[in-house]
Amino acid sequence: MEAPQYVAARVQQALAEDGRTNELGIRVDIRGDQLFLRGQVSEAEQRTRLGQVAHETAPELHVHNEINIVDATEPGEDEHLD
Repeated sequence: MEAPQYVAARVQQALAEDGRTNELGIRVDIRGDQLFLRGQVSEAEQRTRLGQVAHETAPELHVHNEINIVDATEPGEDEHLD
């Protein structure tokens, strides 16, 4: 079996290079046969795609998608400091 750190690196590379995801800021942790994805994205669809790519890259592991979705709306009014 491949060492966990190599599997994590392979999954992180896939998440960064796959045209569906192109994500650099996602942390991948492996514990036994469990793969954990952690980080933040701005859309639920991106979260889903990340889980799919991780599963395709390491199908022998059970993927836990713990990625949070953050609100990336336009900023509100300007803040004026006196």
